[in-house]
Amino acid sequence: MAGTIDKVVLITGASSGIGEATARELATAGARIFIGARRGERLQALTEELGTAVAWRTLDVTDGADFDAFVDAAETRFGRIDALVNNAGVMPLSPLAALKRDEWKRMIDVNIHGVLNGIAAVLPRFVAQQHGHVVNVASVAAHIVVPTAAVYCGTKHAVRAITEGLRQEHDEIRSTLISPGVVATELGHDITDPAVAKALTGWRKKALTPDAIARAVRFALEQPAGVDVNEVIVRPTAADM
Repeated sequence: MAGTIDKVVLITGASSGIGEATARELATAGARIFIGARRGERLQALTEELGTAVAWRTLDVTDGADFDAFVDAAETRFGRIDALVNNAGVMPLSPLAALKRDEWKRMIDVNIHGVLNGIAAVLPRFVAQQHGHVVNVASVAAHIVVPTAAVYCGTKHAVRAITEGLRQEHDEIRSTLISPGVVATELGHDITDPAVAKALTGWRKKALTPDAIARAVRFALEQPAGVDVNEVIVRPTAADM
């Protein structure tokens, strides 16, 4: 049986999909939640629905100063920080030959720099208090490479390496990589290549719902202090990859 999570947890990319589902799951588990994303109106609505144990602030994860301010606001609101769920991500897939340099840069900025900005914002606190937990949401793309996803896979491989590096460097801090398979979310809504967008629709015929990933995050967070769940891969049972 799942237990109560007496922790203050920060979640990025919480305006929809996995981030929103994780906020709901952890709120039911008794955690205090501070959520961030660019779409403030969605964050406000979710906060009003979930109650006083949840608070929000708009957040651009690519802006280090904004991430620092987000973490400061969470600490001011709840008095401490126990865990960060780096969930924000983008996935505008395309063949390399399409030369979509702006989309490549956007994936690198959000998927890699966004994770690093989050770690930088919480790490000094976690080191000082001698505990903390960073949960990075990656993808099965952290383990495989497929056509049209070379850059996206590259960013998720980087997140996997960063998460493992954090684990090795800090005995007092827990680090977890959550790697979802295909999930029915808004991820990929910004794909501009028509053929790839059509293919994504086909892939999502075998998709998880976001609450499946939220439960994996909860499982990692609710373990006792001496137990670090380093990696969880969650796929649909009928997944092809």
